[in-house]
Amino acid sequence: MEYDIKRGWFKNIEGDLLEQMMADVFGNVSKEGDLLVSSYGVLDRIEVKVLAKDKLDIATVNKEGAAASDDAILDSKRRLNEFAEKATGFDAKARMKRAQKKAKEGTL
Repeated sequence: MEYDIKRGWFKNIEGDLLEQMMADVFGNVSKEGDLLVSSYGVLDRIEVKVLAKDKLDIATVNKEGAAASDDAILDSKRRLNEFAEKATGFDAKARMKRAQKKAKEGTL
């Protein structure tokens, strides 16, 4: 999913800073071309790509087949939200409002 990056926030993630941020939050990160890839808990694959100074793409793939506990699911979701907030500068509520606005405008 595409997320907006707060104006002036790009300086916090440019260069190797985004990669370091992923390592801090998820504990692991690797590069695959222009993608940063990680995994955590029930999230088998977390792909992050900077599209522009004001856009970030975060895609996730859940683990197949394994029954996960509610705690593991919640923990994975919290970590993903923590990362998205650190990377974009917007908290979950602000990201949701921006997505709803784009949906109403038909630009999502």
